[in-house]
Amino acid sequence: MSDETIERSTRRLATIRDRLDSGMDRREFVRTLVTGGYAVGMAQFLGVEDFLRADDGDVPIVTALVRDDPNDPWSLTERTRYVPADWYAAVESAIELNERLARLAFTGYLGSAVVPGSYQSETATVSVGISRDWDSVRDLLDQLVAGIPVDIEALFDNDGINDLEDVGDIEDAEDLESVENIEAGRDSFEPRILEHVHNGYAPSGVACETPTSLATLGPALYNPDTEQSFFVTAEHAFNSGPDPVGEPVSLPIQDSDHVSLGTVASAHPAEDFATIEPTGDIEPASLIDTQPSLRVRGQYTKFGLADLMARDERLEKVGAMTGHTTGAIQGIDAVTCFTDDFCRYGQIRWGGEMDLTDGDSGSVSFHADPEGDDDDVLIAGFNNARTWWPGQSYVWGVGAYRITERYGYHF
Repeated sequence: MSDETIERSTRRLATIRDRLDSGMDRREFVRTLVTGGYAVGMAQFLGVEDFLRADDGDVPIVTALVRDDPNDPWSLTERTRYVPADWYAAVESAIELNERLARLAFTGYLGSAVVPGSYQSETATVSVGISRDWDSVRDLLDQLVAGIPVDIEALFDNDGINDLEDVGDIEDAEDLESVENIEAGRDSFEPRILEHVHNGYAPSGVACETPTSLATLGPALYNPDTEQSFFVTAEHAFNSGPDPVGEPVSLPIQDSDHVSLGTVASAHPAEDFATIEPTGDIEPASLIDTQPSLRVRGQYTKFGLADLMARDERLEKVGAMTGHTTGAIQGIDAVTCFTDDFCRYGQIRWGGEMDLTDGDSGSVSFHADPEGDDDDVLIAGFNNARTWWPGQSYVWGVGAYRITERYGYHF
């Protein structure tokens, strides 16, 4: 971002506090923030006190939605953090540019991601993947970026031949054909099979089976409108047809028969998750299968992920095949257009391609809750796949905030 843009954005944010009246109602307060240039997505969560409590040069952001009562999934509250106004302005501008690029989807556009810098740097970059020579789109991008730093990744070989022409869809790329193929796959991992059911609940991070495939069971996903809890796994694990609603999902248990978890209640191909309504004796749990078990206490917002990246924090995951791994965050609010005939929005890029393999889809990425107990974690995103194209290495999947924004579900 240019110095002039940063200075203008920072002045705009810093003067908001001078315009606030502690007596104004919530609607008037949100209108004041929005007209002053603050992001509507954050403004709707914040109150007057949040802004008045910030030091000069700082602004409050909502970093997470966290349960007040660990045992009550409906008791979510917003957690805030104060960040430098310059950093916030840089990240917000990068997010806006990323959205413009996705809407335009110019020829050769393969996706992009926001890469927040540290709080000290007060910068943010947009990483853009293209399938053609940079010179062919230079003029267009120069018009769009308006001084915002952009990192161009031209994904073609030295002869200028596009390496991504034959990527295919996610099922082909992942070679996700059957339980037998996964168990005998090139990585030769042994699936993490649940030893036994504890108190009628099934944790995340263990293998579950669809009629055609093996995937990883995610932690309980909640619908606040109906106050229902669902099992969740990857939608692409159901490759028997275009609509898996009604398909059964089972849970293999060591030294025992498979037990039924339920049937698919909803399927969302773009975000690549499927909810499973419990129909048996086992219920979803906000637990991740580690020793000792980790308890899911809530989830990160988009700016919560930016905050983690600014502080160089790492994400973790527990998959049914590769188990427990950790990795650095590489980008947030990403758009992925490498697969299918549509783009995927609200993605997280983290770790490396070795952190995920066939059968791990459906796992979640998470980070320790900094204000919770030692075993409390907050969900970052829902893992769908890894890179298989040349020149890049990361796990990608949809951010938890995107699932909440689009469908209302939360972890």
